[in-house]
Amino acid sequence: MRPLRLLIHTSRHPSAILLLVQLLGMLLYPFIEGEPAGHGVLNVFGVLVLALTIRMVRRTPGETRVSIALAVPIVILLLLQSVFDLRSTLLAWSSALEALFYFYAAGSLIAYMMGDRQATTDELFAAGATFTLLAWGFTHLYLMVQELQPGTFAAAVNAGAPRTWSELNYLSFALLSSTGIGDVIPLTVHARALCSIEMLVGVMYLAAVVARLIGFTTQGKIQRRAPKTPRASWEDD
Repeated sequence: MRPLRLLIHTSRHPSAILLLVQLLGMLLYPFIEGEPAGHGVLNVFGVLVLALTIRMVRRTPGETRVSIALAVPIVILLLLQSVFDLRSTLLAWSSALEALFYFYAAGSLIAYMMGDRQATTDELFAAGATFTLLAWGFTHLYLMVQELQPGTFAAAVNAGAPRTWSELNYLSFALLSSTGIGDVIPLTVHARALCSIEMLVGVMYLAAVVARLIGFTTQGKIQRRAPKTPRASWEDD
């Protein structure tokens, strides 16, 4: 019964589900992206993440129809890449749209977290989900730039080879968190400009959003909703 209770509890927090799925994807991608059928599997997983993200946006001030409008062409492009082997032709387009999709979802979550002066359980999950959405958005921007301008990124191993999704995702998390431990480096001015923007976004997100939630938490103000404000069923623990 305990796993069932955990599943029911988690289902009330779409941000938590999205966060868990994205973290799982980051762990699984390195094992399959080099396999012959790996690209197709990654595309299927990407569609799953898109669906979960749309579900999450429904709980925020963001417009679900905007997310769907971005997701539909992404799914079509991913299917074309998988079925007709058009990855080299369509990857830049799908990556650009996926970046926009994840940035819009991240912005919707930020608006949700900044909408009141309380730190609810779901908002704490949303803080982690937003961070991963931002990191994934920049990852797809880097994929787009690399596709348009080969040789954009280098690394300590196989410096001249195109960087994989996992490598660029690692770079994205290193920049967004300002840890600076990545061995993947940008070589062109365009890539360095994007990397600089991601570092700024990471610092501002931690300072303006995460620090705000932590402040409410340490002040003992964690609560579901203000007493006079009705709460949705999915917010109940």
